[in-house]
Amino acid sequence: MKRPPTDDLAEEPTGDRAEVTPPKTWAAGVPAVTHALSYALAEASPQTTGKTLLHLNQVGGIDCPGCAWPDPDPGHRTKNEYCENGAKHVNDEATGRRITADFFRRHSVAQLAAASDQWLNQQGRLTEPMVKRPGADHYEPISWHDALGLIATELQALDTPDEAAFYTSGRASNEAAFVLQLFARAFGTNNLPDCSNMCHESSGAALHASLGTGKGNVSLADLHHADLIITLGQNPGTNHPRMLSALEENKRRGGRIVAVNPLPEAGLLRFKNPQKPRGVIGQGVQIADDFLQIRLGGDLALFQALNVLLLEAEDTAPGTVLDREFIETHTNGFAEYAAHLRAGFSWPEVLEATGLTRYQIEQLAGLVLRSERIVLCWAMGLTQHRHAVPTIREAVNLLLMRGIVGKPGAGACPVRGHSNVQGDRTMGVWEKMPQEFLDDLGREFSFTPPAEHGLDTVDTIRAMREDRIKVFLALAGNFVRATPDSRATEEAMRRCRLTVQISTKLNRSHAVCGDTALILPTLGRSERDRQASGEQFVTVEDSMSAVHASYGHVEPASALLLSEVAILSRLARRTLGDRVDVPWEGFEQDYGVIRDRIARVVPGFENFNLRVAKPGGFTLPNPVNEGVFPTPSGKAEFSRNDFTMLTAPEGHLILQTIRSHDQWNTVPYTNNDRYRGIHGSRRVVLINRADLDALGLADGDRVDLVSVWDDGVERRAEDFRLVGYPTARGCVATYFPETNVLVPLDSVAAVSNTPTSKGVVVRLEPLPAAS
Repeated sequence: MKRPPTDDLAEEPTGDRAEVTPPKTWAAGVPAVTHALSYALAEASPQTTGKTLLHLNQVGGIDCPGCAWPDPDPGHRTKNEYCENGAKHVNDEATGRRITADFFRRHSVAQLAAASDQWLNQQGRLTEPMVKRPGADHYEPISWHDALGLIATELQALDTPDEAAFYTSGRASNEAAFVLQLFARAFGTNNLPDCSNMCHESSGAALHASLGTGKGNVSLADLHHADLIITLGQNPGTNHPRMLSALEENKRRGGRIVAVNPLPEAGLLRFKNPQKPRGVIGQGVQIADDFLQIRLGGDLALFQALNVLLLEAEDTAPGTVLDREFIETHTNGFAEYAAHLRAGFSWPEVLEATGLTRYQIEQLAGLVLRSERIVLCWAMGLTQHRHAVPTIREAVNLLLMRGIVGKPGAGACPVRGHSNVQGDRTMGVWEKMPQEFLDDLGREFSFTPPAEHGLDTVDTIRAMREDRIKVFLALAGNFVRATPDSRATEEAMRRCRLTVQISTKLNRSHAVCGDTALILPTLGRSERDRQASGEQFVTVEDSMSAVHASYGHVEPASALLLSEVAILSRLARRTLGDRVDVPWEGFEQDYGVIRDRIARVVPGFENFNLRVAKPGGFTLPNPVNEGVFPTPSGKAEFSRNDFTMLTAPEGHLILQTIRSHDQWNTVPYTNNDRYRGIHGSRRVVLINRADLDALGLADGDRVDLVSVWDDGVERRAEDFRLVGYPTARGCVATYFPETNVLVPLDSVAAVSNTPTSKGVVVRLEPLPAAS
């Protein structure tokens, strides 16, 4: 293992070191292998690296914590069933670096709050429980017994259980998520915010309204066999690189792929599969047959145009375009939808909203007309707008008109990023779970769960700000960096009486804390989990509803670590005592006991322990694929969505926050983004060169970013370098979490309450040239 970097904050790199090269036109290849191994070996020993990579995404191995992309069937997996980012992430977790009590003696909370996300992550694994006492500026060691007793005492002292919030990141397993939500509800609250509130909540809201279920309904096989795949607002080459293998297989079978995105991402242009000769010495495979460079927020207008063209084609040749039998038998509201769409449609508005030409849209419509099997894939480029829910509903309208929902090779595919974010929701981590779930949970454990809906992520921050949340517990994640309106979020967090972070590694949320703060170190997914009944495994649900097991294979970073299940079970037992009939101690000793209870509460998990023991696990049923639409009408619902578009005043631009290639969620591994040609800095603004000219600015100029909102509050991100880049006109891109400060807490998507991080109106204020 290479010598770890110093933990001296004085030696943390400062200043701008940005170097810009032309963006890549292809993804993966040999450089991906080289970068993955280089980072992995800098973090972990060769022995540990070999152990993690050989077991990553294999049957009986470690489910990659890096993303939620599904695994192929066991018989079709390669020996290297992982991507560059997965290899980095699992070995970032398995790092040989350790944080001990001495580290916290040398670094105050104030100093840690001033450090970069990258530096905090590089310090290594947390190894023992730590507490920051009221008035103190340093963490100090605390025993597990005292730490859990402190939390229990604070929870018991609250005036109402609703003064506590229990946050979950998608890194948590199904078992830990189930225990957490059970504990919260037995305590008496539905305040269960989670990371899904900030990413795919809009997808769930739209799909629930249209199809009656909040999940996508496609499989890997559907992607392989689709005639047409349209990817929207996503960058698979960085955020879920194994998707490129599925797209490559689709192209091999003769499918067509259209990328709709404001940025020409390398992974959507060409893929060099490093496990195939053509990906090593050849040119790889062209992924997108067409690239539509859409303006930010223009996807709603695009789908309305496509759907109008479908209606017009049906007018010309009745019975040849729309699936009338499907529409009449399985849908509701088509006539009203069609009339609404025609009445409000305007080509000039569509072209202005999308930035596309009518010819481009008509060409895509022609592909839709000629394709019998269509998959729509999208990510946060669609979900983080004010009109995100109408946009996704309009996309589903297209599928309904063609009658291709629930058919092989077709359907809706929201691509989730976090490894078990979908599983956490299935397990009940949602502030507004259906009453049926709550009733089943109450019957199973002989108590009455609270019926009133709880707080989501944005509303939790608002409640902290208003002193209505006094205790905040986070199961994994980096809450203050993942959330919008950074200054408001941090001020709100510091108003809490107690903040608790269950974590594997250090992050900024540990330095932005309440009067009392606890850091509870936990096992990582790659580590062996030994309990009283023997070695345990956990389970996860991927983005396509497949549930499978994950086994740790490396030794724990510290003998003082507890598993997430153990921490939560002990805390519940200390807090609740005999108030509810829950075998908390049995849960900790044997996770199979948890799975038996899940099987009796959560639909689709019958015989959980038996089914998950099979290689590859099992796939949860999706009613849509069985021709069932669990909406109030019992049919799929056409939705009427008013046209809207993002506009910016003269001299302003629309900004989206994005992730760099060398980044996992809020944590940058390096300051490079080699696919986009950015090296050595994250404080850059990707801007079309024509917009630079129009604003009288030049490539390399330094600016402050100021977001413009109705509330009159100035939100400023300081000192960014402009980089001329082939993004859509009128649109710029910057990295998160550095520019989360620009997104107000109250700017959210209608219905879903998701922050609008992809639609931020900004002005660029030039800084004086350095002398």
